[in-house]
Amino acid sequence: MSDFTEYKDVIQEGDLALIWVSRTMIKPVTIDAKAVFSTRYGSFPHKDMIGKPYGSQIGIYTRGSGKFAFIHVLQPTPELWTLSLPHRTQIVYTPDSSYIMQRLNCNPQSRVIEAGTGSGSFSHAFARSVKQLYTFEFHEVRYQQAKDEFKQHGLLDENVIITHRDVCKEGFHITSEDTTSHDFSSQNKKEITLDADAIFLDLPAPWEAIPHLEKVIATDKKVGLCCFSPCIEQVDKTIEAMSNNGWTNIQMVEIQGKRYESRRQMVRSLDDALGRLRDIKKRKLEGVKRRYQVMNEMTPAEREDVERNHKPLTDKAKFNPFGKGGRVKEGDENFTWKEVTKVETEIKSHTSYLTFASKIVNKVKDEKLVEETMQKVYVKRDAEEKAAALKKEAYEQREAILKKEAVKNREEAALKRAAASAAASQE
Repeated sequence: MSDFTEYKDVIQEGDLALIWVSRTMIKPVTIDAKAVFSTRYGSFPHKDMIGKPYGSQIGIYTRGSGKFAFIHVLQPTPELWTLSLPHRTQIVYTPDSSYIMQRLNCNPQSRVIEAGTGSGSFSHAFARSVKQLYTFEFHEVRYQQAKDEFKQHGLLDENVIITHRDVCKEGFHITSEDTTSHDFSSQNKKEITLDADAIFLDLPAPWEAIPHLEKVIATDKKVGLCCFSPCIEQVDKTIEAMSNNGWTNIQMVEIQGKRYESRRQMVRSLDDALGRLRDIKKRKLEGVKRRYQVMNEMTPAEREDVERNHKPLTDKAKFNPFGKGGRVKEGDENFTWKEVTKVETEIKSHTSYLTFASKIVNKVKDEKLVEETMQKVYVKRDAEEKAAALKKEAYEQREAILKKEAVKNREEAALKRAAASAAASQE
């Protein structure tokens, strides 16, 4: 069971958890009843976390500062892991990865090839959403680090196979002779059939790997390809390789993400502006008057020193909605506020170019498959029409019964009224 693919309610010993200290500080820890998580705000024993629901706030009282400190214990997700993982290489952030998976139509039946495992950020997102992930890493040290990480997270036991290989030169085949996490000893096969329908290449030279894809992609469905490149020159060579190898619907996209925050802004009116002008004029007159009085009480030497080094003292300015003045807390009930959106001026997502393409290897129409599919459609349609007819017949029968009962009730009511009238006339 993986912490990234299965939902858990309660924190248990041995779980991988993410401790949220602040927006910019999220730390991965393995829960151990004897361990302590230490921060500059204080120390948090793991035993206080065990048994509590994920998302709980853990607080402590620090005697030194006399204040309370707290953290939040969260269950790992690919999005949070992206913010907390140890960086071995540049990573694919959530704004890019979410868009890529949507464009590649990733689903629980997808078989995905990822070349360039790196820090494993995107690998965790793929592992949560697809049926099988085949990820390749050229660097031996990074391969071993990623393999150990996937094993610790339980991904190798589910749907991830990582292989050490230079796909640009050796292609994407996985055999028993390769350095890979797949266990061939339990199988008679010496090679894995990848049959991939989605490919993601995060390589310095993806145009060298594209020709090798023909042998490992699915032949009976549409296959999607995405290349992640930081330079436009790489995009140019990638597009050329795609075109030469039969890939179509080529499109380049760049993702630029910004954070939007909901804030409150004070409503400023003409009266505020007029009040500010009156305050400036009043303070100016008071300053001139006070300066004149002070100067008259000084000796010539003191007067010269004041004129050279000092300014006249005036009262502290009241709150100024247009700039300087006393501070007002956002949302103060003594003022009128409106809801606004604040946008970050700096783009913080990784700015690389995403080059998409698609390919259908076998474009021959399978007449037998079409006939079988259409037969299923016809059978389903006939069943739906028959069910609708039976439903309509039952409805008409029910309506007929209700009408008969209504007529019978009216006749009985009429007979009762006639009998009552006759009895009244005889009296």
